[in-house]
Amino acid sequence: MDVLSSAELPGRFAYPKEFLRAVESGLVGLEPWWLLEGRNLRARAAGMRERFPGRRLVPFARREDNDDVACWDLDSGSVRVIHDFTAPGWENRREFVDFYAWLRAALEDFMEFEQ
Repeated sequence: MDVLSSAELPGRFAYPKEFLRAVESGLVGLEPWWLLEGRNLRARAAGMRERFPGRRLVPFARREDNDDVACWDLDSGSVRVIHDFTAPGWENRREFVDFYAWLRAALEDFMEFEQ
């Protein structure tokens, strides 16, 4: 999986081992959530920097049925679900203490999601 390199990541941020474990296990899609990678990841990260210049966010997953993006919030140390493409100040949707807390919620979304 093509994630951001250490040179592309902000500051001293490194991907948490729990996230890397999920990636290595092939856990990349829990419909409606999909881990971002490659060009899509880089485009989303650059776009979010432009749309939310006051935030230090590292996106890692997107929700397919809306504009929600799961990100590490480097200022709070938490995982936040950001509603992308909205006005700054209206973007916060949910907050999780860490990646595994977000993953548990993503599993709940998976069980409830039907196309």
